[in-house]
Amino acid sequence: MGTMRAMQLDRPGGRLEAVELPVPEPGPGEVLLRVAACGVCRTDLHIVDGDITDGRYPVVPGHQIVGQVVRGAGDLAAGTRVGVPWLGSTCGHCGYCTSGRENLCDDAEFTGYQRPGGFAEYAVADARFCFPLPEGYPDDQVAPLLCAGLIGYRALAMAGDAARLGFYGFGAAAHILTQIAAWQGRAVYAFTRDGDRAGQAFARRLGAVWAGGSGEAPPEQLDAAILFAPAGELVPRSLTHVRKGGQVICAGIHMSDIPSFPYRDLWGERVIRSVANLTRADGHALLELAPRAGVRTQVTRFPLADTVAALDALRTGEIEGAAVVMVD
Repeated sequence: MGTMRAMQLDRPGGRLEAVELPVPEPGPGEVLLRVAACGVCRTDLHIVDGDITDGRYPVVPGHQIVGQVVRGAGDLAAGTRVGVPWLGSTCGHCGYCTSGRENLCDDAEFTGYQRPGGFAEYAVADARFCFPLPEGYPDDQVAPLLCAGLIGYRALAMAGDAARLGFYGFGAAAHILTQIAAWQGRAVYAFTRDGDRAGQAFARRLGAVWAGGSGEAPPEQLDAAILFAPAGELVPRSLTHVRKGGQVICAGIHMSDIPSFPYRDLWGERVIRSVANLTRADGHALLELAPRAGVRTQVTRFPLADTVAALDALRTGEIEGAAVVMVD
């Protein structure tokens, strides 16, 4: 099918470069997609910056893909609009896969890391791991739901019936989850970078009942805190703001080291736990819930050629909501 434009990373910590690559050929059970949009995720930053290094290189990053099927497979016919998430494939037969925990599969492959991703004009994907997308969301608006939304949703589900939620790091995931939590009748306490008044105002507009810097204390104790910022020092800090029996949920794939803290801050049956990837069940649940909850993503669009600028803007905290690379 000729060649395509793509952004490729040759090694962990290397430079993302614009290249011409052959249009990929789908294998058995795979679909070929014409990419329309691809959300930019903090995990992409961790891949490009070399914070995580188990990928296959060279690789095209990007794992919040919205595209149209060009060559179908399985139940996906040509012309179908689908989304491709971070979880690109699993073995399907290990104990994790057969017990509803495919997110923990040791042989999983991840989009834009072990499998070529969406910062390109075309991509191939395992048809079993593609999601039909809800109507009413343009390509750029639905892209952030495919990782920021999904990982956030899994973290929110882990929080159970927590009524008072603290979100540390108010980026793409938190701006989606605030809308869902507020719709559910929960109280959201948003923690931004210290001094980020614009980010705090943004959180309040989306439904947060309080917003302040990550160094501040909320006006009341939290039932659960979800950490989207990859800063390990926030773990012991947030523990001091969680009531007895509450949880601190670390929702990122990478985090700086967690400093030591006194046992009394954990005592009282408080829990620290992590979120690892997502399952297809998470995806179907979130994509059904988001329209009912009235979720609307706020995005900043970048052309494919400016993917590096999108990553830089995310790294420096300049993005309000989510960044999305537009390929069409």
